[in-house]
Amino acid sequence: MAAFEIAVSEAELDALFPAHLAALMATTAASMAATAFDALVIGAGVLHIQFQDDASYPFKVNPAFKHWAPILNAPGSCLIFQPGQRPLLVFLQPEDYWHKPPALPTGAWLQSFEVAVIREPEQARQHLPQTGRIAYLGEIYASLESWGMTLNPEALVSRLNFERMAKTPYELACLRVANARGARAHHAAAEAFRAGASEYAIHLAYLAATGHREEELPYTNIIALNEGGAILHYTDLSTETPAEHHSLLIDAGAQCRGYGCDITRTTAGRPGTFADLVEAMDTIELALCALVTPGRSYPAIHLEAHLRIAALLREAGLIRGSAEAAVATGLSGVFFPHGIGHLLGLQTHDVAGLQATPAGGSLERPAGHRYLRLTRTLVAGAVVTIEPGLYFIDLLLNAAKTDGRGKDIVWTAVDALRPYGGIRIEDNVVATVAGAVNLTRAAFAALSPAPARH
Repeated sequence: MAAFEIAVSEAELDALFPAHLAALMATTAASMAATAFDALVIGAGVLHIQFQDDASYPFKVNPAFKHWAPILNAPGSCLIFQPGQRPLLVFLQPEDYWHKPPALPTGAWLQSFEVAVIREPEQARQHLPQTGRIAYLGEIYASLESWGMTLNPEALVSRLNFERMAKTPYELACLRVANARGARAHHAAAEAFRAGASEYAIHLAYLAATGHREEELPYTNIIALNEGGAILHYTDLSTETPAEHHSLLIDAGAQCRGYGCDITRTTAGRPGTFADLVEAMDTIELALCALVTPGRSYPAIHLEAHLRIAALLREAGLIRGSAEAAVATGLSGVFFPHGIGHLLGLQTHDVAGLQATPAGGSLERPAGHRYLRLTRTLVAGAVVTIEPGLYFIDLLLNAAKTDGRGKDIVWTAVDALRPYGGIRIEDNVVATVAGAVNLTRAAFAALSPAPARH
């Protein structure tokens, strides 16, 4: 574990960046050679104005752009890369007194780039290579069509996306910091829950602990009290405080230089059957995390999760029959309807999870498991989430009543647990040649004082 300490300073991140950029330049140059491109332009993205308004939506940078440069606020900027040359950062800094223009970064990582500051978006054209085939990667807007570039060529995009599975030491360090921030915030959220707070108040406690604004989160926080935990992507953030706090399911992240963690914890309001299920699910989740190793089929981890969750359902008296039968008939899917996880990095659901080869194609999901987001075999440096769940979802339970699976459900036991919504526990795990490295558990263990497990 020595290579995966949680405390990482900005200086240490900067020191790791040149090797990251060199590796990125090498893989990108190889992908460009394979697809016959001489230069690559990566757009940061543009601001979008709301319908019949003069206000813009929050800016979200192109993930491919922040792969090269840790800049999250750069609308209208771009990066230009030609193999054999230092990459050029074309930074848009408008002259504006209505809004504060983006500040040119000052970090030591910027020394790896040539930099050109422009005042108008069209000035970026002056910095394009004058010869050769140019590929553009990013959001397409009208004026780009006259720039003489090939926009988002599928063959090149496929190769670049495929290579993002394996993370560099710099990327892993960013993810460690993100997990440290996320763990601290989850601890604060659990304390707010135990104090009887509303979903919205828990959300505010979470934000304060991360130091992020809402728009800086890697995804919208899922903070569900009681029955809300049965809605997989519950984002209501009610300001009302329920009469009783049966449970909290919080799925929320944090980020460092654009790399986000994705952590879920479930907390029971009191000891009892639901709390026991949370503890049992925690044990299952840790066993599944240990399977994250190079050469492992990710769908195999997903199917193992179904077997283990089905066994828990049987042991807890929620279903009848064997675990194997529950998986075969789809009964386990009534309680665990989503995939075991996904790739993680520049995006919460990182790209190319279903891609067969660098050239493209797809790897099919196991039959009956249409929501699995990752079907590839893991490689060293891959970062994935592991998030088994167990829910009491009225829609799925009602369907089971009518399609025959309901005969193996112990309805009195299930009905008693409906007020608790559900359970999900999620960690971020790196596949290494030495075994699985759990960034999330390490982050929680580093908190002082150490929090309760849930």
